[in-house]
Amino acid sequence: MTRARMPRPHEVAAARRDPRLLRALRERRQDEAWRTRGTCQSVDPETFFPAPNEPADAAVALCRSCDVQGSCLAWALEVGDCHGVWGGTTPRERRAMLVAWRSEVQPDPDAADEAGPPVRDRLLTLVPLS
Repeated sequence: MTRARMPRPHEVAAARRDPRLLRALRERRQDEAWRTRGTCQSVDPETFFPAPNEPADAAVALCRSCDVQGSCLAWALEVGDCHGVWGGTTPRERRAMLVAWRSEVQPDPDAADEAGPPVRDRLLTLVPLS
């Protein structure tokens, strides 16, 4: 297994302009029941977790047609999920998006009581500050 590298500055800059990230920021916590309406509900979950040497094209294509793509990506970025395809993004794309997300989203103090440490603290374990 290879170790995930830190995203380069140009990758983070591109992530900040990515329409998928912008949609996730808009739809963050807007739809709490997004999981029940996802296109992925009718597909084998293994599709969204391809082996490292397999392409993720099939999963990304399914996500493009999904109505809850923004909410799904927002969830993945909030919890720092680095595996599989979420919201039409690959793990590599999300690593760059995590840096942009961290600078845009302020932790919700009410959610800290329910979900453990604030989102920023959880993200720092995945993407160290430089």
